[in-house]
Amino acid sequence: MAPQHDPRENHLLSALPKDVYERLAPHLEWTRLMLGDSLVESGQVMRHVYFPTDCIVSLLCVMEDGDSTEIAVVGAEGIVGISLFMGGETTPSRAIVQSAGGAYRLKGQVLMEEFDRASTLQHLLLRYTQALITQMAQTAVCNRHHTLDQQLCRWLLLSLDRLPTNELVMTQELIANMLGVRREGVTESAGKLQRAGLISYHRGHISILDRAGLEARVCECYSVVKREYERLLNPKRCRE
Repeated sequence: MAPQHDPRENHLLSALPKDVYERLAPHLEWTRLMLGDSLVESGQVMRHVYFPTDCIVSLLCVMEDGDSTEIAVVGAEGIVGISLFMGGETTPSRAIVQSAGGAYRLKGQVLMEEFDRASTLQHLLLRYTQALITQMAQTAVCNRHHTLDQQLCRWLLLSLDRLPTNELVMTQELIANMLGVRREGVTESAGKLQRAGLISYHRGHISILDRAGLEARVCECYSVVKREYERLLNPKRCRE
């Protein structure tokens, strides 16, 4: 049997009133996203937005020499493609699949028609954008002021919050690229977490063994971001 997919596995789609959801539902196209897939490149106009269900997408700032650093992650709580409804059409960032899984794709024109109704969707997407901006700002602060160990704990917890399992498929080299640091630094930090019994790492597979232990080591940046998402996107407020 083919697996069953439900757009309401995405929290934004799930929060929509019945009438709004039913207008969008016929246009939602489920798509399988693989590790490393590019959803949009720097400066590219997006023709679709993506509502992840069980994948994670990294938003990356890219330098002229090709180096990149992650500025935010998007999972089932959000949408990829805010530039489309914020009016900018393009951004200097890339959107790359960090953890494989599914997402629902929607044509930008369909989204904008609903957004321009000034419906619940508009208010929901604007609140989500505020939460995403908070994540970006806190990531910049974290990268400047906190240790690599703390940054790795933050990254693991943010990723874990956006997955239905406690496992990540991610090499240390890719993590280093996301954090904008040397691979050797990630190897050392991951080794500390593994020796402490917090994670298990083997051939690109990271299992979280002790979430509470990670939360005890992480800097305040993780809780700032988590609280803001909960404040802006809790189910009660989304229905307002």
